[in-house]
Amino acid sequence: MFKDPRYKGIFFMLLAALGFSVMGGAAKALKESFNAGQLVFYRNAVGLLFLLPGLFIKPPVQEGGRPIRLAFRGLMGTLALYTLLYCILHIPLGTAMSYNLTSALFIAIFSYFLFNEYHGNHVGFAVLLGFAGMLLIYKPVMHLPWYYHVAGLISGITSAIAYLTVHRLAKYYEPRVIVLSFLLSGFIVPLITMIIHYTTGVRADGLFIVDFKLPSGVDWFWILLMGLAALFGQYFVTKSYGADKAGIVSIFGYSNIIYSVFIGMLLGDAFPDWISWAGIICIIGSGIIISIHKKNQPHDKKLK
Repeated sequence: MFKDPRYKGIFFMLLAALGFSVMGGAAKALKESFNAGQLVFYRNAVGLLFLLPGLFIKPPVQEGGRPIRLAFRGLMGTLALYTLLYCILHIPLGTAMSYNLTSALFIAIFSYFLFNEYHGNHVGFAVLLGFAGMLLIYKPVMHLPWYYHVAGLISGITSAIAYLTVHRLAKYYEPRVIVLSFLLSGFIVPLITMIIHYTTGVRADGLFIVDFKLPSGVDWFWILLMGLAALFGQYFVTKSYGADKAGIVSIFGYSNIIYSVFIGMLLGDAFPDWISWAGIICIIGSGIIISIHKKNQPHDKKLK
C-alpha cells in the first residue's frame, strides 16, 4: 500500500484518531446514564467481546517475554481512560480531548530526556504548532474547577507513558496482544471496584469505586459504538507507535481535533469560527512539517 514504509505509522495514527473521536462522541451521549467508571467497564467489555474470538481463531505469533512491561502498559492506559472519560462527562468534549492530546507534547519530552530520541528543531516546532492549533480550536475553559484540569493533564501524561511503552513492546508482542493488555486491565480494575463496593459497603464515587448498572434502550447502541470505535482506535494507535518513533507519529494524533470538529457539528455543535479554522490550519501545517522532515531525514538521530 505504501511505497515508503516510513509513512505507515502516520496512516495508522490518522485511523486511530478517527476511532477515538467517535468514541468520545458516543461517551458524551451517555452522560446522563453512566459515570466514568461504568463507561470504562463497558468500553473494555465490548472490546474484549470482539477481540478474544479473533485471538482464539488466529493465535498470536510473537516472541513475548515482557509480561511486567505489558501489564504496566495496560494499567497506564486504564488510568488514562478513567481520567479522559471523567473529563468528557464533566467538561466540554473538545476541552477534554485537548487535554488528552497533550500526550504528544509529553511524548516528545519523555522521548528526548528518557530515550535520547532526537528529531530536530523542526519537529519540536511542529509539536508546538500543533498544540497551538489545538488550543485555537478548543479554547481552554479556565473557570472550570481545578480538579477537572488536573484530571485532564493526568490523562495526557499517562497516555504518553502508555504509548511510549507500546513502541518498546512492539518487537516482542503482536498489536492484538498489546491491545488485549489494555482491555483486560480496563475490564478487571472497575470489576474489582464493583466487588469492593458491594462486599465492603464502600460508597461509590462515580470514578474509581463504582456500582453496576445495566444499559437500557438506546444506551446499548452508544455503548456498542463506544467500544467498537475505541477498539478500532486502540488497534491502530498500537500499530502506529510500533511502526515508527513515538515523537514522530504522535503529532498526527492532533487530527483527532479535526475529526471532532465535524463529528461535533453532526451532533449539533456550532460551525467553527475563524479562530478555530486558524487552529485547523496550524495542525495541518504541523503535519506538513513532519512529512518534509521524514522525507529529508530517513533515519532519526540519537543524541551523543
